[in-house]
Amino acid sequence: MQLVLLTALGVGGATVIGAIAGFLIKDISHQFSDLVLAFAAGVMLAAAVLGLILPSLDYGNVFITVAGIFAGAVCLNLADRLVPHLHHLAGVDSEEHHGNQRLDKVLLFVSAIAIHNLPEGLAAGVSFGSENVAEAMLIAGGIALQNIPEGMVIIGPMLAAGISPKRTFLCALATGLIEVLGTLLGYFAVSVASAILPFALAFAGGTMLYVISDEMIPETHHDHESSATYALLVGFCVMLISDVLLG
Repeated sequence: MQLVLLTALGVGGATVIGAIAGFLIKDISHQFSDLVLAFAAGVMLAAAVLGLILPSLDYGNVFITVAGIFAGAVCLNLADRLVPHLHHLAGVDSEEHHGNQRLDKVLLFVSAIAIHNLPEGLAAGVSFGSENVAEAMLIAGGIALQNIPEGMVIIGPMLAAGISPKRTFLCALATGLIEVLGTLLGYFAVSVASAILPFALAFAGGTMLYVISDEMIPETHHDHESSATYALLVGFCVMLISDVLLG
């Protein structure tokens, strides 16, 4: 349990580390951001397949795995459609900024990250329920690595949209805390009901695949498609090598 708690704090804390880096390096080039995010997408892709979906198949029922993958994707798709209105949370007068598309886009982006952090945390927690600590740490490491550039890229746009530095940092901290909560929920869920583990593993893998395909890859393929593709492959192969060495 202590290892799970430390991992939860580490996964959530990675967002805060990225946020601090975002304050220190406010002018992150678009190309650098794309490459880091694409690398993180490759890491998450390997973690989803090797650490969640394939272990789910080890329980012998491919249809449960497939159902879990689609259930995870559908749930995250529904969550995307229910993004909360965050003007008050950000401490910005909604009337003063009525029609401010820049602010709206920034807040939607931040809230989307917060929503996605819950199933990512669940993925880390569920993986510990499989009792394969090496695999669980690999998944948690991949998610944490992906959280650092996430934390970095939300700072500049929030500050530029008129949100105070204090509230910007608190918003970044909140997204990290959601991941901590998700990790603990995932761990306790599969600990209490181990029978749901195959479905839960596939569900977590499906949510990660959805994030990669719907958010991360499109975000990195506006201007630097080729370099982003290679960065994704490098991230995937780094995790593949790590999995083999740890295994």
